[in-house]
This record gives sequence, C-alpha cells and structure tokens, in this order.
Amino acid sequence: MLFYIRLISLTAGTIVYLFLLALILGHRRPRKFERLLFLLVLSVFAIYAGALLEMNAVIQYGSPSEATAVLSTLLAELGTIFLAPLIWHTHVEYVRSVVGQRVGVIGSLVWVLYLIAFAQAAGILAFSLATGRSFESTLLYFGSLTFVLGDWLFCALLAVLGGMYVLSRERSRTGRALGQSLLSVSFFLLVGLSILTLIRGLSPFGAEFLAVAVMVCGVAPGALVVYFALKHNFLEYGAQRNLVYALSATFLALLYLALVHRVSGWLAPVFPPEATASVLLFILIFLFEPIERVIGPVLHRRLSERMGHVQRLTLEIQQEARQGSVAGLVALAEQRIREEFGLAAVRISVPRDAAAQPLEIPGGLGHAVRLPLMKDKQEIGLLEAVTTGAYITGETSAALEFLAEQLPGTFDLCRLIEEKLRLERELAERERLALLGQMAASVSHNLRNPLSSMKTILQVQLEKPNLPFDIRHDCALVVGEIDRMSTKLTQLLKFAKPSVNGQRIGAVALAKQTAALFSRDAERRNVRLEFDCPAQEVWLLASEEALSEVLSNLIINGIEAQPNGGRVRVALTQTPENLEIRVEDDGAGISREAQLKIFRPFFTTKPTGTGLGLAIVARRVAEMGGDVRCESPRKDGKGARFVVKLPAAIGKETTDDGVDSDRR
Repeated sequence: MLFYIRLISLTAGTIVYLFLLALILGHRRPRKFERLLFLLVLSVFAIYAGALLEMNAVIQYGSPSEATAVLSTLLAELGTIFLAPLIWHTHVEYVRSVVGQRVGVIGSLVWVLYLIAFAQAAGILAFSLATGRSFESTLLYFGSLTFVLGDWLFCALLAVLGGMYVLSRERSRTGRALGQSLLSVSFFLLVGLSILTLIRGLSPFGAEFLAVAVMVCGVAPGALVVYFALKHNFLEYGAQRNLVYALSATFLALLYLALVHRVSGWLAPVFPPEATASVLLFILIFLFEPIERVIGPVLHRRLSERMGHVQRLTLEIQQEARQGSVAGLVALAEQRIREEFGLAAVRISVPRDAAAQPLEIPGGLGHAVRLPLMKDKQEIGLLEAVTTGAYITGETSAALEFLAEQLPGTFDLCRLIEEKLRLERELAERERLALLGQMAASVSHNLRNPLSSMKTILQVQLEKPNLPFDIRHDCALVVGEIDRMSTKLTQLLKFAKPSVNGQRIGAVALAKQTAALFSRDAERRNVRLEFDCPAQEVWLLASEEALSEVLSNLIINGIEAQPNGGRVRVALTQTPENLEIRVEDDGAGISREAQLKIFRPFFTTKPTGTGLGLAIVARRVAEMGGDVRCESPRKDGKGARFVVKLPAAIGKETTDDGVDSDRR
C-alpha cells in the first residue's frame, strides 16, 4: 500500500512542479525573483523526477540498471544540494523586490548557504578522486547514506524560517494566506524529517511511513503556489488563461497516454498492446459529449465572470469621468486596466501623439497590443497594453477591444463635464468680481470725496507761510497717507473693472513709453532700468490701458524687489504667433511656496503692499488671451523673471498714416 502511495505522490509531485515550471517560463517576467523561483522549482522537480525514475525502473525491470540508478541519484543529489540556498535566496528576493522591504544582513546569509552547497558538491567529487571510485559509484554511495535526509532537514528548517520572515512582512491578503499555508506545510515537513533523521530504532514500517508522509507533504508547496496563482492571480500568473488551459490540456493528454501505455502493458498477455491502445483512444470519441456537458457550464460561468469584471471596470471608469478631469480619468483607466488584466503596462494617449515611441515591452519578452480609439470613424486616441510573458489571451484581447469602443464616449462625457465645471467656475469668478466691483465702487464713492476734502484742507494749511514746522511736517505726512490710500483705491477699482480689448495697439511703442515713465523713479531708488525690443512694431488686439497696467505692475514689482539698488530689464521678443514680454530683476527672488500664490488677489509679502498688483497682471493677461508665469531663482539663487505671452495680430492693413501693419 505504501509503495503505491509513494508512487502516486512522486508522480503528483513531478507533474505539479513541471506544471509550475511551464507556468513560470510562460510568464517570463524579467525579474530576478522569477529566475530564482524557476531554479527553486527546478531543484524540487529534479528530486521528485529522480525518485520517480528509480521507482519506475524497479516496476519495469525489477531492479534499476546502473545507468538508471546513477541518473536518478544525480538528479536527486543535485536538487537536494542546492535546495537550501535557493529556498532562502528566493524568500529574500521576494521580500526585497515584490514586498518592497529591506532585508539587511539576512540577505547576505544566502551566500554562506551557496558556499555550503558548492562545498558539498565538491566533497562528492573529492571523495571520488580520493578513494579511486568512479563518479557513478560515488553518487550511488552517497545516495545510500542519510546525506540526503540531512539536507532535507536543513532545507525544511530554512523553509520555516523563510516562511516566517515573509509572513511577518507580507501586506497583501493573498500573500499572507499563502505564507501561512506554506508555514504550516514547512512545520509538518520539519517534524517528519526530524523524527526520521534523529530518532534511531524506528521499525521499517515506521520509517517507510514517515518517508512517504514527507513525500506527500513535499507536493503541497507546489500545489499551493499553483492554486493561489490560478485562483487568486498570485504574482499575476493567473492572468495567462490561454497558457493555463494549454498546459492543463497537455498534461491531461500526457496522463491519458501514460494510462493507455500502462493498461496496454497489463493486458498484453490477453490482447495485443496496439489493439488495447486503439480501443482506449477510440473511447475518447464517446467522451466528447459528456466532457462538453461538464466543461460547457464552467466556460460559460467563466465568461460571465469575466464580462462582469469588464462591466464593473467600465462603470468605475465612467464614475471617474463624472469628476470632470481628463488627466485623472486617463490615470485611473491605465491603473485599473493594468491591475484587472495582469498587464505589465498600459498607456492611453488622447489625443494620439504621432511622435511618441510605442510602449516598450519589459525585457522584450512579452506581447504588445495597440487599439485605436475611434469616434465617428476617426481616430482620436490610442490604447496600448503590453505583457511580461505569453501573448495576450483571447478573452483579454476581447475585453480590451470592448473598452477601446467604450472609452471615446467616456472621454467625451468627461470633457463635457470638465467644460461645464470650468464654465461654472468662470461664472462664479465673474459673479465674485462683479460683487467686488460693486463693493469697490461703493468704497471709492464713500471714501474718495472725504479724502479729497481732507487733502484740500491740508494743502491749504501747508500754503500758510507762518505755519509751525512740526504742524507742517505732520500735515505733509497726512497728505502722503491720503495719496497712498487713493492709490490703493485705484488699484482695487482696476482689479474689479474688466478691460475692454479688441483695439489694435503697438506694443513696442507702449512698452517704451511705460518704461520711460518709471525711469526717474528707478534712478531715485538706484535701480538701472534696461529696455530691449524688436526693431519693428508688434501689434496686439488688446487695450492700451490693460497692457500698460501689466507693464507698470511688473516694472514696479521689480523695482521694489531691490531696495538697495540693482537692475530691472524689460525685453520684448516677437514670434510668428506671440509677443513675449520678459521683466527680470536681480532681487532676492521668490520662494516656490510664494510662486504658487503670488497671482492670487490680496496675497503679498510686502509690509505695505495691497496684494493686487500681480493679481491685476494675471487678470489682464488672461483677458487678452495670454498667459503669465514666474521663474525664480533666475541666477545664482537670486532674481526673478516674469514671462508674459500674448497673441500677436496676424495679417496686413494700412493705418491712417499709410503705414502697413499686421492684423489678426
């Protein structure tokens, strides 16, 4: 009885680990962990295959030949020698690359185990040379000792420690469940091997029973990895359904052929083996319908589950589209499609960039699919997906094609909502500015007249020749404060009042005029004002007042940024479609935190500032259809540069003085 249990366990172990080898090879992810896992599974497969080869030789020939014995022992010995370091190294690499945790000094212990493994292999060779035995007889000699069992005990101990280490650091539910299962199996292996190796005087039946139990438990780790890979998509192996179906069908066919061969041998005294094989193969024709009845509902249920997942994914993407952010929709769709189908990378390009390079396949070992996003028979984007291993399965391809059909409508919905939200924000901003304008007009009306009266009275007092010095000084201070309050009221009115654009203005002439107005103020503050402009005039569709406000506020901002003197440079550059205005200063610069806020109303870093100067600049530039940005530091950790881009007029027309000019 134990003989057949051993035979079944060795056959099951060989098939399970061979299936796992094919699954890892089909995945072909270019990671060190996959290579180590492949070598680990290969070593266990070698142990089971060697033992199974020896048992089949006993069944077939009564006693194995020397060549068969050497080959089976060589497989078992090599698999056992390198099993311990591979178990440890695979666990360490899993924690490092998959879990993302540091391994520290524990990872360096693997090299000690590799040295021990190589020392054992070298010991076998040295023993062969020292004793004069042939290499074949040396392998047979070591295979008859407890050398293998000692290694198994050591490997089981490492598996327990490695499983505890992985389990303590695993975060995902699937990895944690697999770690607990492997830990339990490793514990039973450790107990069985400890009893088998350390306790002497066991009966032959007890020793045989424990050896068979160890072989049965040894199948469990591979079976657990296969189960979690197919059921819970562990390490994303379960996503390759085509590969799984092909491997399953191949193994079933091989098992049936082995059964045909075995039954033909059993019935050889009664029927010719060819006749038995023909009958058993012909029986398959009558099994097609029962098999179809069994497999049909399973495939239908699997298809329904997959379509359900695709529909839930589509609904999730549509929910994100209602947030009104195309960038957020693209990011979520790429992430969820990659996670749902176990892909290496996904990229959605809307609109499609013709100059962009195709999505690269990691390691060049996978497969890529590129699906155009079509709307009204026109391509509006591209969906790209790549795998790390086998070709994209048929069901995954169908699901991706379905998503490619749904995404254009989803993006249209997202853009409409985004435009609606933008219009709502603009409307709210206009209402806020309208309210601010009403408030500014009311404040101006209620304050300007009293301020003008106060200023007039004080100016009359200042004209008296016999006014005492201290009173004259105080009156002059009050007049200065009244002027400052009037300036702030004027700024508030300018910010609240929208500009009227559309007239054609010469930007170069206006910039020269504005810079000249501030030249004396710059000299008084010991600031050198530089001006650089094109030789020809540049025409804009704007208003002189709006452009003058932009230039004035930027120049004043640059002058006030340098209380100890410095330089302010105003430069105009013309491109075919834009006019670029740059205002640079050599001041202390603007921090990154402040750069995010400087264009907001009432934000200022100056003790006496109103926080409206740069807000007026941003509003006027937006009204003219341009944009403004701040660059700081500019040089040596200091300075700031404001860059304004405004659309230039295009075309030609003759002005009143007969000079040709550009026109939009």
